[in-house]
Formats: sequence, C-alpha cells, structure tokens
Amino acid sequence: MVQSDRLAFSDLDETLIDCKSMFDFLDFYLGDRYGASGVRRAARVRAELVALAAAGTPREQANRAYYRVWAGEREESVRAAGRAWFAQRSRSAGFYIAATREALTRHRAAGDPVVLVSGSFPALVEPVARDIGAAHVVCSRPEVHRGVFTGELVGEPVIGEEKRRAVRALLRAYPHVDPADCYGYGDHVSDLPMLTEVGHPVVVGDPDLVDRVPGARLLPVGRPLPPDALTADGLTAGEPVAREPVARELTAGALAAGAAAR
Repeated sequence: MVQSDRLAFSDLDETLIDCKSMFDFLDFYLGDRYGASGVRRAARVRAELVALAAAGTPREQANRAYYRVWAGEREESVRAAGRAWFAQRSRSAGFYIAATREALTRHRAAGDPVVLVSGSFPALVEPVARDIGAAHVVCSRPEVHRGVFTGELVGEPVIGEEKRRAVRALLRAYPHVDPADCYGYGDHVSDLPMLTEVGHPVVVGDPDLVDRVPGARLLPVGRPLPPDALTADGLTAGEPVAREPVARELTAGALAAGAAAR
C-alpha cells in the first residue's frame, strides 16, 4: 500500500452511518436484556435527553447524562451486545452512508490512515472501525471499575471542542503530516471544530453547513462518489458551494445546539 502524508478524520453518526448509534444501541441493549421494561426505560432516557437539549443544557452535560444510564452494566456484556448490534444493523443496505464509506475506502487505498472521531463509545465505534479498516478510534471512554461501568467518563466526551483537541493530539503523533493536507468529514455543527482543523473539510449532506467552514466541499447523500474523485493530488470528493467571502462566526451557542449524542 502507498504511504501517505495525510490523515482522514471522520465523524460517525449520520456522517458514516445513517443513525445515532448511542440511541439506537440503547434501544437494542435495554430491550434485549430487560424486555418490555427495558424498552420503556430507553424511551424515558430518550425523552429526558431531548428535554435537556430543549432546555439549553450544554451538550457535554447531556452526553454525560447518557453515560450515567450505563452504570452497573458489565463492560464485557455491553461490548458483546455492541458486536451483536453491529452485526445485525450492518446487514442493512442503508446502515452506511455510501458516499462517505466509499470516500474513506479510497483514502485507505491511497494509504491515508482513517481516524474515527465520535462522542459514541468503544462498544459501538470499534466494530465499525474494524469493518472499514480505520487506523485509529478517538471516542468517549466510559469509566470501568472491576469490569462494571460506573456511569462516569474517563476524560471529556469527544464532542464539539474536544474533537478539535483530539485532532491536534493525534496529529502530534504524525509530525511529518501537515494538517493542511488532511481531510475531515462531518455532518453537524458539533463537527465544526474538527473540520476547521484540516485543510480539506467535507460536509456530508447539509448544504447549509458548508458555508460555516471556509473551503469546505459538500458530499451529497444518496449519490455515488464519482469514479475520478480520488486523484494523485488528493480526494476531490464533493461539490464546491458558492458562499460569501467571509464565513459566519462560530458561536458557543451554535456548537451547543443539537441532539445530546453525536
């Protein structure tokens, strides 16, 4: 395989896979393990997290509230369920967003290490990473004590500004790589800190988000990636979008907006 001097960073939920993994897995796990009472509990958790977001709760706090639901569950049981969840869901033709998966496949063929950056957790992100051949996973890490989740996180949830810090930290491990040569894929305002750290940001599916990132291209969902998208000079995925010369300011409020999980 050809060695590359660039990395390709990608968000997970609704960028590479067509679901919100944390919520989808919550339904899967609690329903399978606890039956009807688990289904009701999952619905309550969803409603509570939606209410937190509607009340303006910072997304980092809402993300931590999600992980508190896992307190008392055995790590290995959750990881095993994560593998089962992935095996079931990935059989669906619509599980992956085809254009993003194809773009990342072409990055790998060019020798670019692929990095998944997500607020989701290893039980869900790692099966996807193995399947697509990602070189690195940077995600939220639930705290474990004696094999059991405590309900807390080790460090910060990997959302918003933490994605920027994650990109910078990983790039320090590749001192020969220029961030201006790297690619980033995201679909949501919470991905902007990651996208603005690389020279080739690609917005998946949301034309309105493109003009928030200088130099960004749009990767439309539902269309195949052109055969010539990968060239000797790099991935030319997506379409340039006309925008005003100056991108709109990224505010803390905008970064906090949206669903609790990303």
